[in-house]
Amino acid sequence: MKKNDILNFDNLADFERVVVRDQKPYDINMMVMPGTLEDKLRNLDPDKGIPALRRQFNLVFLFLGGIHDLYIGTHYCQQLQPNDLVVVPENMMVAAPNVRQCSGYCIHFKTAFLQPLVSGNIATPFSFFDIEADHILHLEPEDSEAIQQIFRDILREYDRFSYEKDYLLRNYIHILLLRIREVYTTRATLTGQPTSRSEKLVNEFKHLVEKHFMEERSVQYYADTLSITPKYLSDAVKAVTGRSPSKLIQERTLLEIKFLLHSSDLTVSQIGQELNFNDQSHLSRFVKQQTGSSPLALRQKI
Repeated sequence: MKKNDILNFDNLADFERVVVRDQKPYDINMMVMPGTLEDKLRNLDPDKGIPALRRQFNLVFLFLGGIHDLYIGTHYCQQLQPNDLVVVPENMMVAAPNVRQCSGYCIHFKTAFLQPLVSGNIATPFSFFDIEADHILHLEPEDSEAIQQIFRDILREYDRFSYEKDYLLRNYIHILLLRIREVYTTRATLTGQPTSRSEKLVNEFKHLVEKHFMEERSVQYYADTLSITPKYLSDAVKAVTGRSPSKLIQERTLLEIKFLLHSSDLTVSQIGQELNFNDQSHLSRFVKQQTGSSPLALRQKI
């Protein structure tokens, strides 16, 4: 995997400009962007592929042909096969260094765009957006065709003028997610389906950690955000996961450090700055405590 600095996108307009290399003017507040993989990847440098990046919006794409590998975190997931459906929740690190002559459909959207059809955490009604869910699902031809048709409907509505465009797109995306849920319910493996109040709370906590761990690593912050006490949060997390909230925050932070060591040329000092450690020595102590190795030694192992 070729190393680059990690790119972070909090809006779709910048993503379209930098990664897709589409220089058309887009509203920075744009909430949804559908397209075909042919269009979205046609300007991609085949020698660089899709660099390591994090999006502050969701991605769903259906791969129909070509060459497309995929990294999520430090793990190489697989070379995609025709009719593979990929769901990448917001904030999740991904990269695809080998992408050529791809065909298929894709859509980026902010979770807020689906309100009021979906309120709060999108992983509650659609568990395939959970950070621990399967992110790649191979579809049978009939399921693939049904989802392709919904993508075509979305593209048609996106391209035509209508005073009801947002309303129509919101409902079409909701239909897309419902159709995906139908397939996932019978075919995908999920490590945890939130059913009890505690499980739903822990799921909310995990998504908050995924979104804010780079700046906030105190249990108090997450308890305050969830409007509960730290003890209540600790009891719920331990009951569901067997680990403390601080341990989950540490694990997510360490995963990010491993990703940056593996997928970028950032120095240890730069990684410390990226993750808001006080200084390089603080980061080095953290890594040593968690792994028994220094950051540089860990970079050699990954």
